[in-house]
Amino acid sequence: MFVTFLKFAENRSAAPQFMAAHNDWIARGFADGVFLCAGSLQANAGGAILAHGESRADHDARIAADPFVEHRVVAAETHEFDPKRTVAALDFLKAAT
Repeated sequence: MFVTFLKFAENRSAAPQFMAAHNDWIARGFADGVFLCAGSLQANAGGAILAHGESRADHDARIAADPFVEHRVVAAETHEFDPKRTVAALDFLKAAT
């Protein structure tokens, strides 16, 4: 399982130019069944994505394909973790590791 932080970077001002493509990229992550949650970091610092069900290499490739990452609107930082305890609704995450 992965949590990826997308923190605004040097080309932040270009965000409106790539917003539609970024939103399409997020929609593909959900359609592929990989993204569990996506949202904004507080204080307008960027965003975060919770993902599962793919290898680290595949996840890194997916993140690199984000138009915001490609155009340096954000810098991505991914952390991998192995969930040991979850609420019942998220028990499937433990089986995915």
